[in-house]
Amino acid sequence: MLPVSARKRVPHEFVLEAIAALSPYTRPMFGCLAVYIQNKIVLILRDKPTNTADNGVWLATTEEHHKSLRREFPNMRSVRVLRKPVTGWQVLPADAPDFEATALRACELVLAGDPRIGKVPGEPASKTRKTSKSSKQSTASKSSAKDHAKP
Repeated sequence: MLPVSARKRVPHEFVLEAIAALSPYTRPMFGCLAVYIQNKIVLILRDKPTNTADNGVWLATTEEHHKSLRREFPNMRSVRVLRKPVTGWQVLPADAPDFEATALRACELVLAGDPRIGKVPGEPASKTRKTSKSSKQSTASKSSAKDHAKP
């Protein structure tokens, strides 16, 4: 008989309940739980016993939206474990006094399709830069060849 392993607890499960109408699905990521709506990653739920400062609900966003989101979520900040001063991932910290209310407000934005929250996972930025450089060089080479071929 095989041993039965205990199922991992879903951190901040109330968040999934709040957005259930959108049929979210989850995947493990960074030892946390990533939440997707269709092809977009929208949130990460984190509740770890170590490095607790970044426990809470992580919002998938971009730097251009930080200012407007911070007006709605004054306790929001960049995720510290990523070791960059500013990151696309912003956290609604679990230790904030208004954590549940704030997390539920973020869920309302996700339900409303707010474009500030959610990213379609793509290629890493470094790979994208290399691809676009090669693509530009290739296009430039073709243009140059065409120019030289003209009488």
